[in-house]
Amino acid sequence: MTGEFSPDWLALREPADADARDGQLLQELPAGIRVVRDLGCGTGSMGRWLAPRLPMPQKWIMTDRDPALLQLAADGMPPQVTVSTHLRDVTELTAADLDGVDLVTCSALLDVLTEDEVDGLVKTCAEARVSALFTLSVTGEVRIVPEDPLDGEVEAAFNAHQRREVGGRRLLGPGAAAFAAAAFEKAGARVVTGASPWRLGPARPALTAEWLRGWTGAAAEQHPDLPVGPYLDRRLAAVPHVSVGHQDVLAIFI
Repeated sequence: MTGEFSPDWLALREPADADARDGQLLQELPAGIRVVRDLGCGTGSMGRWLAPRLPMPQKWIMTDRDPALLQLAADGMPPQVTVSTHLRDVTELTAADLDGVDLVTCSALLDVLTEDEVDGLVKTCAEARVSALFTLSVTGEVRIVPEDPLDGEVEAAFNAHQRREVGGRRLLGPGAAAFAAAAFEKAGARVVTGASPWRLGPARPALTAEWLRGWTGAAAEQHPDLPVGPYLDRRLAAVPHVSVGHQDVLAIFI
């Protein structure tokens, strides 16, 4: 892929992200949300999706460890929104950072964190009594039409890759949303979840092709013996319809 967190990749996926997020969860949000802290904000796609769906005026605190992405996020928000940026690793967030914040958000973040890191975020939100909307965590479920005999093996290899150990950190991968939901419930939050699958296919050929390259590339890295090259060639020759499972988690502290 063009890079998991590159501006090009984030721009390519933004329309699919916007279509996938479970808008029904917004009906459960507490009233009076004015200040939002967005974790791992990237180029700000979560803000561009959510801000128009909340009452104005708003303040968004964009948090990321990439200064270039932070600048793009700040520049791309609606004009009615006040934006500040915070260059920081989201795993270092403290309850003091949430002083005055009404909602914590993130998108496509939890699955690249560890159990301890997600548990830390949950405990921080619980200590500050700030609700959280964590969207688009992968669930590992992929459905492709038409089917191919190798689909299941590629899916299993990719999911194992998502749970790999990186620098001594064991990533949650497809288990992230369920883990976060359980941790929030344990911390005393009311938790609501919603399915938010990506819908890929001929209507989104560039994104579908890039996702296929990344999906099969990760599978091949996990299991080099898989005949991924011919499989990818087959899939790219006729862009299939794909559903990529994600889940959104809303945790409300009263």
